[in-house]
Amino acid sequence: MSKVNFDSLLEAGVHFGHLKRKWNPAMAPYIFDEKKGIHIIDLNKTIAHLDQACAAMKQIAKSGKKVLFVATKKQAKEIITDRITAINMPFVTERWSGGMLTNFQTTRKSIRKMVSIDKMKTDGTWETLNKRERLFKTRQRDKLEKTFGSIADMTRQPAAIFIVDILKEHIALAEAKRLGIPTFAMVDTNSDPRLVDFPIPANDDATKSIAIILDAICGSIKEGLDDRKTTATKDKDEAPATEEAAAKVEETKE
Repeated sequence: MSKVNFDSLLEAGVHFGHLKRKWNPAMAPYIFDEKKGIHIIDLNKTIAHLDQACAAMKQIAKSGKKVLFVATKKQAKEIITDRITAINMPFVTERWSGGMLTNFQTTRKSIRKMVSIDKMKTDGTWETLNKRERLFKTRQRDKLEKTFGSIADMTRQPAAIFIVDILKEHIALAEAKRLGIPTFAMVDTNSDPRLVDFPIPANDDATKSIAIILDAICGSIKEGLDDRKTTATKDKDEAPATEEAAAKVEETKE
């Protein structure tokens, strides 16, 4: 469960949509009212869809798979970085590099190049380079870090992708859909929720709104990770007892 209530969503401004003239008709089922030319999102629908998304996210995390978070808009960058780093999931807050998913082998090649430069500094190779070569490698490393640093541990395509603002991140959404990767997203009144597998009707522009939705999603992922850890520990503890029981059965047969 998302563990968020109507009042907390209201206080965070999750209900504020865009101007009526900017709306997408496909969002009609999620719009409660219109005030002063601005659409108001039905928070009861938000809670229902957020609960579904949280339940799915928990299962993905429990299975040990990765979720990629994408949000390059200014008001979401810091929130994504703080929340997602804490749960050790990959994220993209800089420009989405076209083909990051559909051409994943090239993405991994860029990450390996970044790792190889780091290795140079530890195996003595760095000392053999002249000043110009070091400067070139440093700039190359910084550029790669900015784009791929936050997904360096993503060794395979993610099990799902979470997007803040599907209009701005339309390339990331298109790549995920092309590959059949389940999509989760905050969908505002100017977007088409039909493009997303798990749409969460919500204000995707306000910092507080983004934060409260991300907190719920990250909380569910953490629960899934904790459940996975608990299950692994339990299996480890039960293994010796199972082996001992099996041994006794064999002794009885003899």
